[in-house]
Amino acid sequence: MKLIMRSEFDNLRLNPNHSYQADRNGDKQIVKIFANEHLIAKKVTHKKSVRYFGVSNYKEYICDVDDHRSTY
Repeated sequence: MKLIMRSEFDNLRLNPNHSYQADRNGDKQIVKIFANEHLIAKKVTHKKSVRYFGVSNYKEYICDVDDHRSTY
């Protein structure tokens, strides 16, 4: 996995086709994002440090910003 930007991570997290889970252990929290049951990205928060990681082909899973907006 390699470092990615927060906006890219948020794009992956907000995609309705992806699922995610969060785990907390003391000062450390990990949020994992899955597409078709494959891990594609994760966010690691340890104390005040936040890092975002994605698999090498994570850009294939990013969608347009307009896809996340609902129409009312």
